[in-house]
Amino acid sequence: MKNGGRIIYHGPLGQHSSNVIEYFMRIPGVPEMKENTNPATWLLDITSRSSEDKLGVDLAQIYKESSLENNIVILQMRGTSSETQELTSSTRYAQTGWEQFKACLWKQQLSYWRNPSYNLTRILFMCFTSVICGVLFWQKAKKINTQQDLFNVLGSMYTVVLFTGMNNCSTVLFCIATERNVFYRERFSQMYTSWAYSLAQVLVEIPYSLVQSILCVVILYPMVGYYFSVYKVFWSFYAVFCTLLIYNYFGMLLVVITPNIHVAFTLRSGFYSMVNLFAGYVIPKPSIPKWWIWMYYLSPTSWVLNGLLTSQYGDMEKEVIAFGEKKKVSDFVEDYFGFRYDSLALVAIVLIAFPILLASLFAFFIGKLNFQKK
Repeated sequence: MKNGGRIIYHGPLGQHSSNVIEYFMRIPGVPEMKENTNPATWLLDITSRSSEDKLGVDLAQIYKESSLENNIVILQMRGTSSETQELTSSTRYAQTGWEQFKACLWKQQLSYWRNPSYNLTRILFMCFTSVICGVLFWQKAKKINTQQDLFNVLGSMYTVVLFTGMNNCSTVLFCIATERNVFYRERFSQMYTSWAYSLAQVLVEIPYSLVQSILCVVILYPMVGYYFSVYKVFWSFYAVFCTLLIYNYFGMLLVVITPNIHVAFTLRSGFYSMVNLFAGYVIPKPSIPKWWIWMYYLSPTSWVLNGLLTSQYGDMEKEVIAFGEKKKVSDFVEDYFGFRYDSLALVAIVLIAFPILLASLFAFFIGKLNFQKK
């Protein structure tokens, strides 16, 4: 259609726009389309007002006199047959749930791959934070002689977990806020169900969190000098991986339960304060008042630090000077922090339960809430 609402072509496109190209090539004076040229670009060039003036033709008039226009007129004159049945579908969506999920996952994977400002930034931030903490706490993990040495090691864990987690939570807000607007439009068009989109969105975060976790362990573990064993290394990787998923999914949840990103940022600040104060680092678990202990259990960071510190030192029989008294490291970890080595199985379950719960809430609320005002 050209300026003024006059039609210059109405018909089938053909494979790779072959029918359209053939139609316009039959018009005298129209230049051939060069190799590797986008058909849309070529069409815009030859149908412009300046091109029409140069050729001395009226493309709208040519179309009006063509067989394509005559066929359209004939079809309109025939009208709709009284025997024609309305198109109906037995299902609401054109594709099955599995096909919807695969399409959403493919789209999200491609979208993330083309978004280095989000993914590359958080990966580089993980590398930077790990290197800084590794330099600050160089080979401190095995030099445990006093309670302060143990506090320093826990400080390295706390710094990495909190900083990288908060960075992931903050950066994912912008990404999901943009994706949510697209989701609203596509859901209205009944392209796919909300669960297909939400499951794809949840799964696409996993590979990037996996890369971050591996980089963290590979860089930080040898620099700080943690104990090398398959069990202890895996625990460190598992705790960091769950941490990143928890913060990612919580950021995603904040976006879908709030009308805009500004409200999400406000709630995010309150969440950071809660996980910081009740993480068990600033105030150890035994020192938290009983009427606030439930906040400690709700804080995912407290479980992460529990898993990291207990897996490293919860079985250590070495004696250290703790507040002027000789104590086994394992006993001090249990008495001062409230971390029990025989509770690691429970900690592992809780750590994976947090991201599953947050991902489920994200899937539920994105399907139920709609803040679009248009």
